[in-house]
Amino acid sequence: MKLHEFGINTEIKTRSETCEKHGELISRNLFGNIWSGCPACAEDRQAAEQQEADETAAIARLNAWQKKLGDACIPERFHNRTLDKYIARTEGQQHALNFSREYAENFSQVLETGRSAVFCGKPGTGKTHLAVGVGLHAMAHGKLVLFSTVQRMIRRVKDSWRNNVTESESDVIGLLVQPDLLIIDEIGVQFGSDFERNLMFDILNERYEKRRPSLLISNLTPREVKAFLGERVYDRLREDGGVCIPFDWDSYRKSVTVLEQRV
Repeated sequence: MKLHEFGINTEIKTRSETCEKHGELISRNLFGNIWSGCPACAEDRQAAEQQEADETAAIARLNAWQKKLGDACIPERFHNRTLDKYIARTEGQQHALNFSREYAENFSQVLETGRSAVFCGKPGTGKTHLAVGVGLHAMAHGKLVLFSTVQRMIRRVKDSWRNNVTESESDVIGLLVQPDLLIIDEIGVQFGSDFERNLMFDILNERYEKRRPSLLISNLTPREVKAFLGERVYDRLREDGGVCIPFDWDSYRKSVTVLEQRV
């Protein structure tokens, strides 16, 4: 039996309307005095609501992750080390800055491949500044970023061995594997024991398998970094376009201080 046989009108009423944003349209009567309005505006609202929900979920995910990490994120001292504040005066400095900008601005593509990098060279040449600048840019776009020294990572793993500690060694490694970007400072300061090498391999290899990029910072030469990390780890870092950027100019800290004194 058909609805019109019960006196129910199945005809859909329409009317012409004008949207200030999208122009003329045909609006459908939904019920009573309720009309569908502009479908393009409805899609825009839906997209905006979805984006807001995604951002809220990302913030909740970040807060939960940071709660587990405690004080292990980017230190307060480095919160102003943005890429815009890096002063490049030599060709080498400009090359390092250009790489860092490209890496940060195309971080979505970086995440697809897991492309990593090693910043190595003389102390005080701006390695940490540029690496943190990349991390701050990624964080501003809702990505999870962790900055840690190798010593801090080792200490946290060893702390998990103590009695009455709820966090296991696997839990610690899982936290280090989870972030979208892991920045590891002071590569090579340690003794280079088998435990340290194996820990670095476990973390970086799992990140490699999950295509999660890492930025490593060291005062060693590229050859010394390779020797310290081991050939397996170093080769994984170089895959998918990974590079080693040499910082072979004079101390960045001294030159910046002199420049600030002249201003």
